Amino acid sequence: MVMDAANKLGTYIPHFCYHKKLSIAANCRMCLVEVEKAPKPLPACATPVSAGMIVRSASDKAVQAQRGVMEFLLINHPLDCPICDQGGECQLQDLAVGYGNSASRYEEEKRVVKPKEAGPLVSMQEMARCIQCTRCVRFGQEVAGVMELGMIGRGEHSEIVSFVGQTVNSEMSGNMIDLCPVGALTSKPFRYSARSWELSRRKSVSPHDGLGANLIVQVKGGKVKRVLPLENDDVNECWISDKDRFSYEGLEAADRLTQPMLKQGGEWKEVDWQTALEYVAHGLKNIKHEHGAEGIAALATPHSTLEELHLLQKLVRGLGSNSVDTRLRQSDLSLDAGVTPWLGMSINDFGRLNRAFVIGSFLRKDHPLLATRLRTAIKAGAKLSILHAADDDLLMNVANKMIAAPSDWLAALSEVVVAVAKAKEIAAPAGFEAISASDAANAIAASLLSGENKAVLLGNAATQHPQAAALHAAAQWIAEQTGAKLGYLTEAANTVGAYLAKANSATAPAFSTPKQAYVLLNVEAELDAANPQQAKTALDKAEMVVVLSAYKHGMAYADVLLPVSPFSETSGTFVNCEGRAQSFNGTVRPLLETRPAWKVLRVLGNILGLDGFDYETSEAVRDEVLGAGVVDLSARLNNAAKAAPVAAAHVAAAGLERVTDVPIYFADALVRRAESLQKTADAAAPQAQLSSQLAQQLGVVAGDKVKVSQGGGSAVLVAAIDAKLPANAVRVAAAHASTAALGAMFGSINVEKAGEGK
Repeated sequence: MVMDAANKLGTYIPHFCYHKKLSIAANCRMCLVEVEKAPKPLPACATPVSAGMIVRSASDKAVQAQRGVMEFLLINHPLDCPICDQGGECQLQDLAVGYGNSASRYEEEKRVVKPKEAGPLVSMQEMARCIQCTRCVRFGQEVAGVMELGMIGRGEHSEIVSFVGQTVNSEMSGNMIDLCPVGALTSKPFRYSARSWELSRRKSVSPHDGLGANLIVQVKGGKVKRVLPLENDDVNECWISDKDRFSYEGLEAADRLTQPMLKQGGEWKEVDWQTALEYVAHGLKNIKHEHGAEGIAALATPHSTLEELHLLQKLVRGLGSNSVDTRLRQSDLSLDAGVTPWLGMSINDFGRLNRAFVIGSFLRKDHPLLATRLRTAIKAGAKLSILHAADDDLLMNVANKMIAAPSDWLAALSEVVVAVAKAKEIAAPAGFEAISASDAANAIAASLLSGENKAVLLGNAATQHPQAAALHAAAQWIAEQTGAKLGYLTEAANTVGAYLAKANSATAPAFSTPKQAYVLLNVEAELDAANPQQAKTALDKAEMVVVLSAYKHGMAYADVLLPVSPFSETSGTFVNCEGRAQSFNGTVRPLLETRPAWKVLRVLGNILGLDGFDYETSEAVRDEVLGAGVVDLSARLNNAAKAAPVAAAHVAAAGLERVTDVPIYFADALVRRAESLQKTADAAAPQAQLSSQLAQQLGVVAGDKVKVSQGGGSAVLVAAIDAKLPANAVRVAAAHASTAALGAMFGSINVEKAGEGK
């Protein structure tokens, strides 16, 4: 289009409705240009370029047309720039200076549009400012995959509205705020808290999911006021998820830890850093002396930086222990030591897939931005197949589905193995002779054997599965035989970095073997562990628990609390799912006595008298792990395991089993404390989701209370009916206080109507 050609030449044509990532609407008409031999001005965004075409974007005729459009746009627009939240960064304001008149010729009353309620994130209080560019509508349909806003009325009665009684609940909704060229859609959490010209802008990287979205963190008075996307077409394009955008509210949470604390005589007391660190060093030396070095374990979340994880494992190994891990939600650690789970391709290649087979992933909520890439590929003709226990709406066409309880996943994959062997007319691996393929398995095999760019992808639930290594082996065989790439949709910002920092060396799952001393970095054990009961028991029994955290938590079992910086107050590096190392600096100063965790670990290493803890900067730590100036680490990453696939046959259900998701706004410490995110539909308290068959059997209807029991713990939850769940499955979310009394994320579970039975 003429607009794209002009952009390539660096020629600016004024516009409102055009956006390079959205379809062409041509409804604002601001981009009218003069095209030679055309009888009237044409919209640059919807006029295709042809050979020899002469276009004038700033001729008298073009400018007169643009000024006329601007006059029409301003007829009904309120003159409230001084109190508008978009003031100072408003496209309409900027273009009105260039193309508007100094006074309006219209004396009639301006139209009034009633405010709308769109939920806790997006404000639609000032819809009289809307110029009907429809960017927000097109974004919902084309990128987010769900049409949450639409237009009603005609002419000057046109209005953008949400569906009757509905709020905006997409995990990508905040991008509508960026897209709005006027002050109609604004950020509810940011509203009236700062002016755009008062904010300092600093680059950063998201600490949440495995994509590593690039951010602009906006700061005023030493506090983070707003987070926006930093455009990077290789990573997050020009979008970020709501989790990346609004989690900054958690930085100001009421339970921020700002002073080191010691528990003395059962009471917590604030102390200085020297006292706290000497206490920790003395305690760790005593444990080592009395129980041996293997009595000490260090656990961190994979949301910690590369530098923090490197120094943590160096500290523990310096004491003589090998027990350090970030795989807190995993229960099977038997995958080959040489395997570093990663995407297996670049993020751009992921967006160009023709065929994808996704195993065990709550795709939309676990990986919002990767889901948008896949959605775009599917619109262009790609085919998606899934194997999962839940049949959630992914907001994209799914060609083939195998919905099975988690204990049946390996059996389902065995069927796909047999189907691929049959289609290729080769022998299936040894042990698969008795397996026969279902229609769904044959369809998935046929899909993977067609197309060019193909991938078999393992999601978070597959990684956390008790048979994770066996699922990997089957998936690897399928990928090899179909010419597909094998990849992992990695869980957290630094899942890959944790492997590179050698911070995953434990041989048993976290907390399964109780230790005498635990050093916990950013870990909230009862919410981050695969088995909260096991975690609590191990920590209660331990002689010493050291918690390095930005928040006050774990006070029941901890002995020392050390306040360490969240991502906004420290420098560091995250290695994303494609093996891209992205370093960032702190955007604000550490709060009060908070210190960056890498500095705390460095000083602790010095107090313990360990070698190799003399770093001046976080960059020196990073270079020790990766080498100087290394960004692309994909050559060092390997998804290929040596194990041969093992066959599994379907077995009759022996009772109920749990299906567990980690909801998008419960996944890490920062989002759990982001006030606005916690008011969204996705942050609602967990329910016990039952299949229709099971609900009927128990005499339960949606809204009833049920008692869910697992491993000696129980919770009373509200029942919901999900007709798509496997008959013997009960879906209960993890990482929430209301379900933290339950046991492992996978395994048998009991449900009874509350008030009945035992």
